[in-house]
Amino acid sequence: MIKRAERMNLVHSDIRGPLFVEALNMQANGIPVLKLNTGNPASFGFGLPDSVRKAVSEHLDDAVAYCDVRGMIPARKAILQYHLNNGLQGIELNDIFVGNGVSELATMVMTALANPGDEILMPTPCYSLWSNSAFLSSATPVYYRCDPDNEWNPDVADIRAKITDKTKAILVINPNNPTGAVYSKETLLQIAQIARENDLILLSDEIYDRLVMDDVPYTSMAALAPDMPCITFNGLSKSHIICGFRCGWMIFTGGDKLDDIRAACMQLASMRLCSNAVTQLAIAAALDDDASTKAMLVPGGRLYEQRQATIDVLKTIDGVTLVPNRAAFYLFPSLDMSKFDFESDQDFAMKFLHEKHVLVIPGRGFDWHEGLRFRIVMLPEPEKLRKAMLDLKDFLDDHRIK
Repeated sequence: MIKRAERMNLVHSDIRGPLFVEALNMQANGIPVLKLNTGNPASFGFGLPDSVRKAVSEHLDDAVAYCDVRGMIPARKAILQYHLNNGLQGIELNDIFVGNGVSELATMVMTALANPGDEILMPTPCYSLWSNSAFLSSATPVYYRCDPDNEWNPDVADIRAKITDKTKAILVINPNNPTGAVYSKETLLQIAQIARENDLILLSDEIYDRLVMDDVPYTSMAALAPDMPCITFNGLSKSHIICGFRCGWMIFTGGDKLDDIRAACMQLASMRLCSNAVTQLAIAAALDDDASTKAMLVPGGRLYEQRQATIDVLKTIDGVTLVPNRAAFYLFPSLDMSKFDFESDQDFAMKFLHEKHVLVIPGRGFDWHEGLRFRIVMLPEPEKLRKAMLDLKDFLDDHRIK
């Protein structure tokens, strides 16, 4: 057998890993499964906004040729204006790269930024795109702790303690996946100061910034630290229900400090000629139309009501604790392992799948190893989520230590 490259040994994607494969096998054998493993709104009946449909369908001829490797001018102009409105300073069109989702851009930046042995500070829990991108660049993710007792804000002291002479950058995922947290301005300023003191780059994944609920204040990292080299990542997959379009972008800020990294990304972007041009037709229309997004986030809106249906049941279950999400559509609750007979988070998730036909992802899939946690994707309609949580309650009662 020809063996895979060693860099692949640490790569993992539990969201579509063994549990997901088992769920597919069950479905193939006629067993229905409610898949709460991935944030894919269109799979649960969320529709394409009319503004996006019109922009794409009426301008297809504009997307036939290769476009600028950084992205179409109208798309980047819309992105530029959006982020200027959100407080970013001094940005220009050539600071913006459009990509095939943030996934492509994360890998691009890690390839351009990291040498073998470099360390990238990342949150735990962490969306595995980022740790995997580090592994593929032969860099080392070093995890700083986010604190569930402080609304999942990063532990600033832990960040300081993890810095070494190999540290290259600090990654912030805000709003956060998998917790749904929105970090405080004070915490973000402290992280920026740590980066400033140690000459580090800030990487800020902000793809859920348009899905903040409860009137919680939100500020972009680059707006808080305009002097710092910062790369901000964003996109339309979640806010405008177009995950399959693979539509993301990144913005370089902080003056000329990132010029060489930007030039390296230009090399990588040129290698793939351009990102999907059809997708880029949607960007200006989507950023100009936030009504459909906002309607989901208020009482009566789907995301708001789905969250309430989920939390209302979870709060009644002895042995379950949670921090309500303030953005996106994820919860990351914990189970008191002393009350149940599960050997691990993986054991819990597999038994829940087999016994109640509901798929969730255990905490280890997000590089979390403190106790038993799991991520719930709150995208089915409220009644379906309520039933799934009641099924969880029954399931936990069956596995409660007598």
